[in-house]
Amino acid sequence: MKNLVTGAAAAAVLALGLSACTNASTDSGATSKVDVPDASEKVAVETDQAAAALVPADIADKGTISVAMDASYPPFQMFAEDNKTIIGFDAEFATAVGERLGLDVELVNAGFDSILPGLSAGRYDMAESSFSVTPERQQSVDFVDYLQGGAGIAVTPGNPKDLSMDPMVLCGHKIAAQKGTTQAIEQLPAIAKLCTDAGKPAVQPELFPSQNDAILALNSGRVDGMMADSTAVSYQGALSGGKFELAPGEIYEARPTGIALPKGSPLRAAVSAAVKSLYDDGTVNKLTAKWDIPDSNLSPTPGA
Repeated sequence: MKNLVTGAAAAAVLALGLSACTNASTDSGATSKVDVPDASEKVAVETDQAAAALVPADIADKGTISVAMDASYPPFQMFAEDNKTIIGFDAEFATAVGERLGLDVELVNAGFDSILPGLSAGRYDMAESSFSVTPERQQSVDFVDYLQGGAGIAVTPGNPKDLSMDPMVLCGHKIAAQKGTTQAIEQLPAIAKLCTDAGKPAVQPELFPSQNDAILALNSGRVDGMMADSTAVSYQGALSGGKFELAPGEIYEARPTGIALPKGSPLRAAVSAAVKSLYDDGTVNKLTAKWDIPDSNLSPTPGA
């Protein structure tokens, strides 16, 4: 059984042409076929007693942790066809972290740019939504590394604007990004400065509330390209049936991807131990294979 990608971002996602027959690749322009995994086919995860012993007593007594994520970012987070269940690599990895600690996990959908403020306000125990680890974010939350990734550029078929991930090529172009992302906050402003310093017109960022909105802007011709995690761009382009694709060029500014926790959270040590354990026994490899996450996204420092 194969699941359609639908749900809270349903109308927007389906408007992109996302379907269940895709095969994501990090090669530019790749749109071959693979199936969106059946969310009911779980990877078995057992409790690690040593890691579970690190869980703070109040959380262990409660038995559940809440994990926030923005379910508009395949293959990491998205909705299943019931419009309620969050699926994807991050959804399953967060659940696996909880299972390794002997805890149930409540996945909570939230707008990306509201997640870290909500985490700091105590609305969630942790957050896993493909967060790049940056010094700015580290001022307000703590991270546990679990993947790594860099940015890429989505373009319409055939790349009519001849874009690439070379920052100088983006000068003068309208580039979409999701609000609150590293691309929106750091990378596009930095590229704009590189352009003007070189005497070229600045890149023109266009920011949107969700990844789906950014892709819709690309498909409608409102922007020339869309900047996001390269793995997500490749996967989503394949899901779209070729409505957009990953532009050529090396990934931009690869950096750790982290699970976020409130600053000073006593849960961090347990989460770190769980992540290391999931790497040590190969569970992470089963999950990356299931969700077409390339090995290049695996963290060199899991649990750090």
